[in-house]
Amino acid sequence: MLGFTVKVLVDVEKEEFKRKFPHLAKELDGKTASLQIDAFRTHVEKASRYMFQGYNPTAVDYLRKCDTEKQAAETIDYLERNGEIDKAYAEELRKQLKEKGLRSFGPKKDDDYSKEAGYG
Repeated sequence: MLGFTVKVLVDVEKEEFKRKFPHLAKELDGKTASLQIDAFRTHVEKASRYMFQGYNPTAVDYLRKCDTEKQAAETIDYLERNGEIDKAYAEELRKQLKEKGLRSFGPKKDDDYSKEAGYG
């Protein structure tokens, strides 16, 4: 009886999923096997230079590159001093840094944007 109840619940959830997301349900069922690509780049090196075009790192992006809490605090001060973040947000970041630590902003980012974009 328990197995039957579980199966009925799964079937009901599956039907509800199909009703709410019909196209995604088709893809998951493997009923759509094609993907149309309208454009592509032939020069990967050239394309990679534009990968970060228009992207502005956030305060958290900068904090995730820091090695120490002291560096993070200096980064917050710098961003606030230069008007990149407002006082209230700077205080939120300082509070999180103090209470939860540097890695509460996410794992350390070792990637260098300029290298990834082909400039390094």
